[in-house]
Amino acid sequence: MLNFDEQRFLRIQSGAVALRHRLDDVIAACLADGAENIFFLGTGGAAILMQPAAQLLQRLSGFPTFIDMPAEIVITGSANLTKKSIVVIPSLSGTTKESVALLAKVKEIGATVLTLVGHEETPLGKGGDHVFINFAEDDTSCESFYLQSLFIALSIMRHRSEIANYEQIIGELEGLPQLLLAVKHSYEQKAEAFARILAGSHYHIITGAGNVWPEAFYYGMCILEEMQWIRTRPVHASDFFHGTLELIEKDVSIILFKGEDQLRPLADRVQNFASSYTDKLAVLDTADFPLPGISPEVRGLVSPIVLATVLERISAHLEVIRNHPLATRRYYKRVAY
Repeated sequence: MLNFDEQRFLRIQSGAVALRHRLDDVIAACLADGAENIFFLGTGGAAILMQPAAQLLQRLSGFPTFIDMPAEIVITGSANLTKKSIVVIPSLSGTTKESVALLAKVKEIGATVLTLVGHEETPLGKGGDHVFINFAEDDTSCESFYLQSLFIALSIMRHRSEIANYEQIIGELEGLPQLLLAVKHSYEQKAEAFARILAGSHYHIITGAGNVWPEAFYYGMCILEEMQWIRTRPVHASDFFHGTLELIEKDVSIILFKGEDQLRPLADRVQNFASSYTDKLAVLDTADFPLPGISPEVRGLVSPIVLATVLERISAHLEVIRNHPLATRRYYKRVAY
């Protein structure tokens, strides 16, 4: 595969899976100690990657779950953020400015802080009450963060007796790293063609629904905009028909991500409409990828992870096609802001 280290990928994703035992122990202790809610408070891309887990809890658990902007919470606070809160702060670098400021505020409140980081010798790597370290880099961090946050959500549901098949789900997730590698291999021959679609327009509407909408948002903002300087309009599939549809013409590029959770019909609706009005509709569907041993329920849970692993292959080809390395920046961490 182009510019890809298989063993590094497996090591990082297996590392995320290996954290699930301690994550479960910490969540159990927090709940036993009277935790009343959970906040997922990441910044930028890391925040977006927490959304599927937060969504899962909000829809299937009675445990109050919040997701907010650290930069805003630092200024305004939240009536629900108390010493009885669990706060999850993800940051690959461990140095994200807004998240470091949040950590200080949350410490004053007395909430229990779980930090998910790639580097220990950092403010967030040292500052959490419970620190979970799994080294990753930009091309491997999505799957790792998705998995860690999913384990947190499943653990909460387990200890609140809100999930009957926890062990079955966990058993299937433990085999996911190898399955993801197989997905990459199976898609490699198609990745360049999809990358050429992305390189072929200066502007894309990028959309999805359910737990793959965050991956659509993330890919548009963090990869196409930040790393490739390609303009995008990320829009949720349910909002597509409240404004965005009027922008659709024959030559307007639409990138549609489809997952396998209950919200898939919202993506079908966009596909049915858009295919009649543009000849630049590209669909990336997790249902196209075999995942032996993964049940339909778990396929629905891991749809954003599968998309992330496929999109990494597309990005690897995109940076070559455009002669624009993913690490190239004009402003991000290069100038004061």
